[in-house]
Amino acid sequence: MKKLFLIIFITLALTHPNFTQEIPDGFVEIREVIPDIILDLRYTTNHNFLGVPVQGYISEKCYITKAAADSLSKVQADLRHFNLSLKIYDAYRPQQAVDHFVRWAKDLSDTLTKKEFYPTVDKSRLFIDGYIAEKSGHSRGSTVDLTVVPIPLPQQPEFNIDNHCECFESVDKRFKDNSIDMGTGFDCFNELSHTENRKLTPQQRANRLLLKSLMDKYGFKNLAEEWWHFTLRNEPYPKTYFNFIVE
Repeated sequence: MKKLFLIIFITLALTHPNFTQEIPDGFVEIREVIPDIILDLRYTTNHNFLGVPVQGYISEKCYITKAAADSLSKVQADLRHFNLSLKIYDAYRPQQAVDHFVRWAKDLSDTLTKKEFYPTVDKSRLFIDGYIAEKSGHSRGSTVDLTVVPIPLPQQPEFNIDNHCECFESVDKRFKDNSIDMGTGFDCFNELSHTENRKLTPQQRANRLLLKSLMDKYGFKNLAEEWWHFTLRNEPYPKTYFNFIVE
């Protein structure tokens, strides 16, 4: 049995050079730094563009570098003054989860979640258009997907894949995420997700500006194509793609 375990471990290590079960120094579970932060970790559930829990996410924990968590705590402190809070969709992402994304994207027959997440994009174009890639800044530990929610936190319904709706529809029609209205749902593969899209309503633009301004104030850079996606400018591991399991 010990020999079998060793063989499996070596195989994983060779396949994924940064494979480890240990949480690296410099990482924290985000609630250790921000106890009141709201978590909606989509890749641990079936409410994501794969339609299934993603490989590498075993428990509902949110790991991130300590540097990024400390900066997020300052954003959270500013939001508290207005009875608002950050809500995290994803932070550190194992490389094996990214590999799962890639396998899914190559399987053109699997379009279970097309209606909600990529209704206007042919799945064959997800790589070409940059929606899926073989590496992600999330695996370096200082990138986070997030939004802003009011406090007290509004109730969020259970996701029903048989009753899903296009992610770019109005806030009254799309999944009733308890976020303030950002104009689209999370992980919406559509131009309306571009942070400064001019087709947004004034309120949606103001909500995005609130998030972007606070994140920029405390050291994060936004990805222009995704209003929810931010990376710490001075990230501590700019060239390391980790692969430890979220558990």
